[in-house]
Amino acid sequence: MVSEVRNQSSVATFILVGFSEFPHLQAPLFLVFLNIYTVTLVGNLGIIVVIRINPKLHTPMYFFLSHLSFLDICYSSVFTPKLLEILVVEDRTISFNGCMTQFFFICMFVVTEMFMLAVMAYDRFVAVCNPLLYTVAMSRKLCSLLVSGTYMWGGLCSLILTYSLLVQSYCGSNVINHFGCEYSAILALSCSDTSFSQMACFVISTFNEVCSLLIILASYVFIIATVSRMPSKGGLRKAFSTCTSHLTAISIFHGIILLLYCVPHDKSSWILVKVDTVLFTVMIPMLNPLIYSLRNKDVKETVRRLINSKLHSLHIKFR
Repeated sequence: MVSEVRNQSSVATFILVGFSEFPHLQAPLFLVFLNIYTVTLVGNLGIIVVIRINPKLHTPMYFFLSHLSFLDICYSSVFTPKLLEILVVEDRTISFNGCMTQFFFICMFVVTEMFMLAVMAYDRFVAVCNPLLYTVAMSRKLCSLLVSGTYMWGGLCSLILTYSLLVQSYCGSNVINHFGCEYSAILALSCSDTSFSQMACFVISTFNEVCSLLIILASYVFIIATVSRMPSKGGLRKAFSTCTSHLTAISIFHGIILLLYCVPHDKSSWILVKVDTVLFTVMIPMLNPLIYSLRNKDVKETVRRLINSKLHSLHIKFR
């Protein structure tokens, strides 16, 4: 079936334009993106390691946070290495299959992260509104089911959207005005009717955005209602401290998504689409570990103890 769909296209490779319209910025952009990607990998891997080695962090909230860090590593690694490559080499080509594979994984990881943030909002709702029943309500089995569900839904949505690209015919230009295989940039090269693909993208994107935001908004409405009835200022401060990092991550993630899809995709606005995509695929994965670690006492304490133990062992070794 896939080979039949593939035969509709005479295009074997695509050429990624990237930021070639700014040749003097190629080297500086490479260094900036390389540093950001390094911080992303170190920060997110650090979060995962810290959560695994500290038994105090073996709770549902940190279980979801470790998966969020894993997703950040994954979808940053789908786009960023190719972006770095086309900034330093003359050959900016990507195969048809490679392009579709890149789109499939970036779409899957983004949709999965969207609902992972919604699951984390539900977790905060249970923690704040039903603290005595928290460990029972958020059982290990339920947490595993919620995480599995987000990955499965992300994979299904991505499969549908990738198929909607595969059924198109690409018989004209093979130049993608982007640094990666972004949906609208690929669809712009189609020489067949794109109405089905555009409708599929609109329906799935709108459904996912509305559903995830509704879950988040409903959770925080109940959280605010519960917090407003708390007589203790200490309890009020603790409730808000557990939600601030998550709210910050949500605001950045959904804010950039809405900005990206509100930009009209005409020739004059493609640079804005590229910048927004950079913010989404390169910056967000770097910011999430910083947001959660800088405001989290447990994470900072674990990192401090880990560094001190390493320094102590080095001191003994070279003594």
